[in-house]
Amino acid sequence: MKAIGIDIGGTRIKGVLIDAQTGTVLHRVITPTNDREDGQWKEAVADTFRQLKAGADGAVAGVGLSAPGLPTPANDAIACMPGRLPGLEGLNWSAFLGQPVRVLNDAHAALMAEARFGAARNIQNALMLTLGTGVGGGLLINGNLYQGFYQMAGHLGHIPVQADSSQLGITGTPGSLEDAIGNATVSRRSYGRYAMTNELLEAYHRQEPLATLVWLTSVRHLAVAIAGLANAFSPEVVILGGGITQAGEALFGPLDSFLDLFEWRPAGKKTTIRKAHFEDWAGAIGAAGFAVTVDSEIHTL
Repeated sequence: MKAIGIDIGGTRIKGVLIDAQTGTVLHRVITPTNDREDGQWKEAVADTFRQLKAGADGAVAGVGLSAPGLPTPANDAIACMPGRLPGLEGLNWSAFLGQPVRVLNDAHAALMAEARFGAARNIQNALMLTLGTGVGGGLLINGNLYQGFYQMAGHLGHIPVQADSSQLGITGTPGSLEDAIGNATVSRRSYGRYAMTNELLEAYHRQEPLATLVWLTSVRHLAVAIAGLANAFSPEVVILGGGITQAGEALFGPLDSFLDLFEWRPAGKKTTIRKAHFEDWAGAIGAAGFAVTVDSEIHTL
C-alpha cells in the first residue's frame, strides 16, 4: 500500500511516495514554491503530485497535504493563513488535484510522521515541540491527532513561560515559549551578541558567560513548559524536533536536569523525552501517514 504526501513551505514544495505500512520513502520530489506568484506555486504542487502518482505504478491508498495555517474541520483545505501563499486559503485540494486529499497543519504533520513511523510509534498519548525559527507543536491523544476547536490545538510554542514579560508573541501571548527559545529571538535575548542559535551554542561550548546564561535560561524555560504540559496532558512521550535539537547533549543534558526539579512525578512516573526521528521530510511523510491512518477520528470538541 502506497501513499503520497506533499509539504508546502515558503521556499520549497517537498513530496514523497511512501510505503504506508512502514513509512519507507520510495520516491522524493522537490520543487521551488515561488509563493509570491499566485497560480505558479499551485501548479508546482499539481506537478509534484503528478510525478509522485506516476511513480506509484498503481493505486495510491491516500494523498495528504501539509501546509502552514489552520485547516477546515473537514481537513480538506486550509481555512486561515493570512499573508502567505496567495490562493491557499479555502482552496479545496481534492477538487484541485482530482483525488481525495486530506489537509493538515505542518506542525501536526510532523507529529503524525512520528506517531505513525517514528519516535511515537505505538504510543497512545504524546506531544511534540518543533524547535526552530519559532516553536510549533502537536498533540496525540488516545492515538489520534487532536486538533481542537477551530483546529487551533497544538500551538504549544505560544504558551506563556514568562507572564510578566513585555514581549508579545505573534498571537499576543506575553513571554511565550517561542520567544524564550526560538531562533528568531536569539539576537534580542543575547543583547545583540549572537545572531543565531548555532553561534550561541558555539560560544556556550567555549564557556562564554553570556552565552551560558542565555542558553541555560532558554533550556530552563523549555523545561518549565514541558513540566506544565505534562501536568495538563500526561503524555507518555514528549518529542522534540526542529533545528535546535541538533544541539544534542547541550540541549538534552541540561533539560533533563531542569526536569528533575520541575516535573511532577507521582509514584516515580517520569515523562520520556525523545528526539524526533524525522527532520526535513517530516511534513510530507506525516501528511501521507495521516491520509491513510486507519480509523483516524478528527476531534473537534
